Amino acid sequence: MTSPDVSWSYTGFNLFREWLAEAEGFALTDMHGFGGDRPWNSVSTTLTPLLDHPDDTGPDLTPAQCVAMLPRLEAIVEQRRRDAGERRRVDDVRELVAVIRFCLEREVELVFG
Repeated sequence: MTSPDVSWSYTGFNLFREWLAEAEGFALTDMHGFGGDRPWNSVSTTLTPLLDHPDDTGPDLTPAQCVAMLPRLEAIVEQRRRDAGERRRVDDVRELVAVIRFCLEREVELVFG
């Protein structure tokens, strides 16, 4: 294995994003592209590139986007790690943080595929 990865089914990725959006104070289903009509510029979160990402392919996340997202993802882990009911999602965030750190150390994009 040359790099760490994190993977979800389409349903799993959607559930993960819904959970992250909830942590950010809004419902993903209210957002444009997810069944709602709320524009993405109406929310303020560094996680927008991840939350508004296509399910399977699409633009990779740049190192700059990863740098911006990393502190918020780490804060979510700290805030939610004690809740046993959220363990799966917290573990998902931890895995994503590891991949982001790997990408940043090598100054490469986080690839979706």
